[in-house]
Amino acid sequence: MKQSYLINPIMKKLSPDQIAELLGELKERFEQNMRRHKGLKWVDVEAKLKASPEKMWSLAEMERTGGEPDVVGVDKRSGEYVFVDCSDETPKGRRSLCYDQAAWDSRKEHKPADSACNLAAAMGIELLTEEQYFDLQALGEFDLKTSSWLQTPADVRALGGAIFGDCRFGRVFIYHNGAESYYAARGFRGSLKI
Repeated sequence: MKQSYLINPIMKKLSPDQIAELLGELKERFEQNMRRHKGLKWVDVEAKLKASPEKMWSLAEMERTGGEPDVVGVDKRSGEYVFVDCSDETPKGRRSLCYDQAAWDSRKEHKPADSACNLAAAMGIELLTEEQYFDLQALGEFDLKTSSWLQTPADVRALGGAIFGDCRFGRVFIYHNGAESYYAARGFRGSLKI
């Protein structure tokens, strides 16, 4: 993660040098992890990225916070490339967060800095769904020491809970916690369609 990704959050725009640097890092990661995106070509992904400067800012935010985003497929409905945080553990720059604003508001003391849902929205990305999390885990082993908040079904959230995933003992677990809880080893992984 390079320091040059200190980005103006109001403008949400990268300089030409920042774009070139980010494209270089994404290309290198793409080429080193071909199993994640069989049949896709970097030249096609790069063309789509260059045509979407506002999405480049979101990718840079994913990179800046330790997510190591990479292409994991193509959305069958829209034809967009799907980028997901592929860091071995949940991104370091997105940990110690409760689930959403309502959870943050409910804490009377020791509030975390923010919530996963708020930070994801500010970055222009979405938390992974359960399905996306299982798909990611099929590409490798992720969250062996950490866990990641996931998009939570409305009925679970209405009862005060939120779900998270991790990988232990060679298998993926989806579990629950109070949405207001936060831990140093729990963050969130995001996805972005371009």
